[in-house]
Amino acid sequence: MTVHQRDWQAFVTPGKDGAVHMDLAVDGITCAACMGDIERGLKRLPGIRTARVNLTSQRLAVDWVEDQTGADEIVAELSRLGYTAHPFDPASQKDRQDRTGKELLRCLAVAGFAGMNIMLLSVSVWSGNATGIDTETRDFFHWLSALIALPTVAYAGRPFFRSAFKALASGRLNMDVPIMIGVVLAVALSVVQTVQHQHHAYFESAVMLLFFLLVGRYLDHNMRGRTRSFAENIAALKAEVAARILPGGDVREVPLSRIATGDLVLVSAGERVPVDGVVETGTSEIDQSLVTGESGLVPVECGQRVYAGTLNGSGALQMRVEAASGATLLDEVNRLLEAASQAKSKYVRIADRAARLYAPVVHGAAGLTFLGWLLAGMEWQPALVIAISVLIITCPCALGLAVPAVQVVASGQLFRRGVLLNSGDAIERLADIDTILFDKTGTLTLAEPEICGPFDANDHLTALAGRLALASRHPLSMALVRATHALIPLSEVKEIPGAGLETVVEGERLRLGSPQFCGAAAQQIEDVLREVPGASLLAIRLGDKPVRLLPFRQSLRPDARAVIDHLQATGYALEIVSGDTQPAVSGCAVALGIADWRAGMKPAQKIARLEALQQAGRKVLMVGDGLNDAPALAGAHVSLSPVSAVHLSQAAADAVFLGDRLQPVADALHLSKRARAAIEQNLWISALYNMIAVPVAVAGFVTPLMAAVAMSASSLAVTANALKLRWGEGRPVGRAASERASGERPQG
Repeated sequence: MTVHQRDWQAFVTPGKDGAVHMDLAVDGITCAACMGDIERGLKRLPGIRTARVNLTSQRLAVDWVEDQTGADEIVAELSRLGYTAHPFDPASQKDRQDRTGKELLRCLAVAGFAGMNIMLLSVSVWSGNATGIDTETRDFFHWLSALIALPTVAYAGRPFFRSAFKALASGRLNMDVPIMIGVVLAVALSVVQTVQHQHHAYFESAVMLLFFLLVGRYLDHNMRGRTRSFAENIAALKAEVAARILPGGDVREVPLSRIATGDLVLVSAGERVPVDGVVETGTSEIDQSLVTGESGLVPVECGQRVYAGTLNGSGALQMRVEAASGATLLDEVNRLLEAASQAKSKYVRIADRAARLYAPVVHGAAGLTFLGWLLAGMEWQPALVIAISVLIITCPCALGLAVPAVQVVASGQLFRRGVLLNSGDAIERLADIDTILFDKTGTLTLAEPEICGPFDANDHLTALAGRLALASRHPLSMALVRATHALIPLSEVKEIPGAGLETVVEGERLRLGSPQFCGAAAQQIEDVLREVPGASLLAIRLGDKPVRLLPFRQSLRPDARAVIDHLQATGYALEIVSGDTQPAVSGCAVALGIADWRAGMKPAQKIARLEALQQAGRKVLMVGDGLNDAPALAGAHVSLSPVSAVHLSQAAADAVFLGDRLQPVADALHLSKRARAAIEQNLWISALYNMIAVPVAVAGFVTPLMAAVAMSASSLAVTANALKLRWGEGRPVGRAASERASGERPQG
């Protein structure tokens, strides 16, 4: 018989800095302690750089040096730790999670039905004991309870028993081990007491213990499933194939992996855009709510960017690929979501360290309680009941959920508001902020420039310049193309690097570029800049005719003034630190009402300003998008970058925000404060629960059933407190104002 073996090396992909990467779906992850066991266990292997477990999707991401450890060794180590690994596939993983949810629900139903019946029998025994029930009748009820409880425990306890046995077989302990011990001891003690004709048995405690534990585990599984749907919905936007236009004009449908930068792709009406690119021919409307946050369709035409995952409307588009599969904005969104859910914050690390201590604490407390009551003269059976209660009530499930529950909900809420976290502790650091430094260009203003001042798109000279601009990818040229709606390029265009474009039209030389390239007079330039301070100028000249100067300026983000007013009213100190000219920065500062601004700043000067503020004890948020902002973004206490930023800046930023609005910055600050408060509340709930529950249980005032209820209630309490982020106050004060202002576009 042939033994089937999987080639794990086939699932390894190139990683960063010469390492390799593999994603695995891992069965058996039930709590935060499991995450720590896996991550610590794998890091003992040589060459492992990172091993991160996503509790929500049960996905393990491993980066390692290939010549030191093989993929098979990683999977073997997981097996030794008691976990089964599969190649990570979102579809099959969803099926496995659905099967797990159905099993939990079946176990819950069986435990609930059996528990109610055993409770009825127990009530009969209790009332009979009070009225003098005979021994035979009482024993009959006890054996009937055992007949229901034993198969129920064997069936409904499978999720806990499987996990506990795997942990014990691998020489470790997890949170399901004390649960298994508590249930088995409660059932075994009840059988012994029934055999000895005792007045009391605890079959209902064992079954109801499982019932309440299953309630908590099913609700936790359901919450993780809801969170998982974020990533699944994003993944569903990704196309699997693209229609590539061949040099001869034929169209071939090919896998997305075969599409390269520079290819020409056809996007038919009603299809999703497969990759990021620029429209070359065609007009249509695009649903790009993923990028902008706006649900309305946006007109697109030649020269405009479109993004993978957005939905094309009524017209066919031909687009030139700028970012192929794996490098698109949609892929970046997916990576950031993964990073946010896998990264560990300071509070997570604290909870992990505390949860690791649970094994000696839980079992030690139960053992000492049993010995203590024996030494105090109590019989072994009631002493064991108290020890079982202590074993159950001290299980730190609430502590294990305290931080991840908030992190999961907060990440989802931030994603809804257009903020993607790139760092696990970004939420905590955002909550500390008292000072915000803004870059101007592309941050307070939109990335794409627009013509400001009188402009006639139908003018003959302007129309010719628009067609000439089709030959350039310069931002001002592309802005002119958008303004003139040019579609047909001019022929025999010559580009003069650093100056502009020229060609011959109607027997005359046509130039488009810098004022100096087109021969504009200094006085003419000064006159235009006096009327439009801080503008960038694009010059047009046809033959010997006078030079025409077109002023361009980047518009402020539509809600910038409302958001800035809200942030100042909230108490944040705001500054603009920009490398742009003084007139441009001062105009923006005046328009936004920011008194403290600095222009012409180089990267080193921005870093110096950051350091000065930090030495003064300020916690600084840097918001910027340019290449020159990357050092400042990396050096700030926490940083945000718009999605239009260059990749280096995004890599340096702790979070990225989507869309044309500035509101996500205010949302991130508002939600981070609420999230940190929820984390601290959860840690206090967990601590107070143990401070109160453990002494009461040790003193003998808690039955195993009461312990099960209390332990499940503590887990549900921290989960419900985390969900308040979703149910509670939905919008900061500034959002309504920003939405009222969204129709305006003041010039920056």
